[in-house]
Amino acid sequence: MRIASLLPSATEIVCALGARADLVGRSHECDFPPGLEDVPVLTSARVGPLPSSRAIDASVRSLLRDALAIYDIDVEGLRAARPDVIVTQDLCDVCAVSLGDVRAAVARLARQDVAIVNLHPLRLEDVWGDIARAADAIGRAAAGARLLAGLRARVADIARRATMARARRPRVVTIEWIAPVMIGGMWMPELIALAGGEALVTRPGQHAPTLDQDALAALDPEVVLVKPCGFPLHRTVEELDVLREALPRGWRARVYLADGNAFFNRPGPRIVESLEILAACTHPELFEDFAAMHAGSFRGIDG
Repeated sequence: MRIASLLPSATEIVCALGARADLVGRSHECDFPPGLEDVPVLTSARVGPLPSSRAIDASVRSLLRDALAIYDIDVEGLRAARPDVIVTQDLCDVCAVSLGDVRAAVARLARQDVAIVNLHPLRLEDVWGDIARAADAIGRAAAGARLLAGLRARVADIARRATMARARRPRVVTIEWIAPVMIGGMWMPELIALAGGEALVTRPGQHAPTLDQDALAALDPEVVLVKPCGFPLHRTVEELDVLREALPRGWRARVYLADGNAFFNRPGPRIVESLEILAACTHPELFEDFAAMHAGSFRGIDG
């Protein structure tokens, strides 16, 4: 089996299923697990390194306005990789190469035997379903069942521990992007509930909405988790001044920053680690073990 993964979460799924040796291609953003450097990179981004979240947002919107793809596929590299299976997504054209572009690239290969596995998770159960479908597609159904059983058990244990909180559920807002402010949707409201919190603004399965200052000021969160999509922790720390300007001065919430590149925005096996971080932020008195375990991946800020 020869597998090309064009999505970071898909690469994590493939490797968690024990098929790392079958990877013959990956996206330019696939950086976990460690040791992927020898796997050929098959995609690239048209948006280069930019100084701020606002600049990135403006560049992406400009490309979309002009009906241009944000990512390119190396068709010749794909041809050389000779994949039997390509794992991709059609959830977000901003996050990864689009399904349409993948189909166009495969058509140029003039091969009829390439299977395309399309991931489209909106809710937590969809994440589990995508793992199962990927496992079936690459001939690892038994490994998929074992992986899912372990992930589900860990989630259930976190939810059980969260019910032991003495206080009521704190109101929680997660921030997907800083400038403009976008609120975490999709599976995030479910993770908040599992962690013992009450999600504000979004419902399970809902795409991330953009909120202006008036809408933000009308909220009264007690916990705020900032985890911009694609930003490692140090990158978010660099935008602290922008973040402080964006958040209403009337908020009295505990504010945390987290690694939004590795966690929360990758719907794969590490969604459980994401839940652990969220639980440590929501109920620090109950989840000191998770706080210690993930100390390098999130931090609180003052004011």
